[in-house]
Amino acid sequence: MATYVIGDLQGCYEPLRRLLDRIDFDPAKDRLWFVGDLVNRGPDSLACLRFVKSLGQGALVVLGNHDLHLLARAEGETRNTRKDNLDDILTAPDRDELLAWLRGRPLMHHDPDKGFSMVHAGLPPQWDLAQALACAGELEAVLRGPDYRDFLAGMYGDEPSLWSPELSGMERLRFITNCLTRMRYCDPQGRLDLTAKGHPGTQPPQALPWFRIPWRASRGERIVFGHWSTLKWLAEDNVWSLDTGCLWGGHLTAIRIRRKKEIKRYEVECPAFRRPKLPG
Repeated sequence: MATYVIGDLQGCYEPLRRLLDRIDFDPAKDRLWFVGDLVNRGPDSLACLRFVKSLGQGALVVLGNHDLHLLARAEGETRNTRKDNLDDILTAPDRDELLAWLRGRPLMHHDPDKGFSMVHAGLPPQWDLAQALACAGELEAVLRGPDYRDFLAGMYGDEPSLWSPELSGMERLRFITNCLTRMRYCDPQGRLDLTAKGHPGTQPPQALPWFRIPWRASRGERIVFGHWSTLKWLAEDNVWSLDTGCLWGGHLTAIRIRRKKEIKRYEVECPAFRRPKLPG
């Protein structure tokens, strides 16, 4: 049995099928991990969602910011943005079944046998593995509970930007959400900078990629993540970045993970379903 981790789909179903052919995926014995953002902006979000759900126990998904945005849209908690194209899901006959399944996905996964953790965006430097899993569990419980609509209504926003164990209520949940699904950069004190989105070297002074904070408590953990298309493929210091910009005409990337063997990378080229905004 092989386990593959696949980068952000964002509705890019046809490249996913080509990538599965490339790795000779056998649903009877192989397992797929997805780093989140199954949906939005690409051409076939509904097909992506239906396919991954159909894999049952053969697929493991962590939620990304676009997945949460879909859930909020479905509850009327946020407006359609110019870049959204989620109506195929929102008007589908199996909409409620798909959304209920999505709401039950985790925010973080850890496999002690393989020695890997998976998250959509990142971990703040203050969290070790146990703290990260505990915080993810708090958010998962809310999403699966009776008050999930209240959370979806209040999750948007950039504050608070600094972790404290004393955070509570919506502020605590929003900070956890922003770390697990939105973060890219932190300052040396561990304060989130959610405005910087470019590749390293373009960020404001003092900001560092979250995985390069020297005192990061999770440095000893092997972590796979997505979310950061301008970062592209990266493998350094126990982290692997898998969002290689399929949506923007880059690649869709998968890695095969094994505890004691070399990580093997696979990728397919993708058409540019969206064009990045040019400077100026």
